[in-house]
Amino acid sequence: MSGLNWKAFGGLLNLLVCVGLLIFLPAWTLRYWQGWIFIGVFFGSALAVSLYLMRNDPSLLERRVKAGAIAEKKPTQKIIQMFAAVAFAGTISLPAFDHRFGWSHVPVYAVLTGDALVLLGFFIVFRVFKENSYTSGIIEVAAEQKVISTGPYAVVRHPMYAGALILLCGVPLALGSWWGLLTLIPMTMVLVWRLVDEERFLADNLVGYSEYRNRVRYRLAPLVW
Repeated sequence: MSGLNWKAFGGLLNLLVCVGLLIFLPAWTLRYWQGWIFIGVFFGSALAVSLYLMRNDPSLLERRVKAGAIAEKKPTQKIIQMFAAVAFAGTISLPAFDHRFGWSHVPVYAVLTGDALVLLGFFIVFRVFKENSYTSGIIEVAAEQKVISTGPYAVVRHPMYAGALILLCGVPLALGSWWGLLTLIPMTMVLVWRLVDEERFLADNLVGYSEYRNRVRYRLAPLVW
């Protein structure tokens, strides 16, 4: 197995450990069936997508393993990524605290709906990966990169962020928390901040992006924005 694949597996393992700690430490119990199902759904999906990229698009996999505040080149994006990491941690840990102290009583069907949203979010991200091999984990433009306007890119300009937002909407429900839905406010604000800054960069550095932006009206949600 290549060094790239080992690096991808290592990143998944590191994320698994971090998410597990963010769930079970605040919950202060392993008797948290919602947490276990969420971990299975989240990492099962992430592993499936990673295996697909290992087999079918290692160049994209290489672009995806470069991510986070340290990997970003623009100072603004470094700051955005740090806020995003904090917001994501809150999206997971607040529901776990909710479970510990019993603030919410979420029915099973709502928990399963949350897991379904996580799956749907991953599926949309997977469709984006199949359509666009240049979806780097950081804000950059490759030398040979071109504008993609087909598939999900014909609907909104940032379909991967749309999929991520759907996934994030599912996390608090999947973890059995109504209060956790409040974390979507800062998470959405950070995502929109990143999206707007990325659009400025692409308009300046990717040939044809300004024309594409004029053709596809909506950034994130059809008929909304």
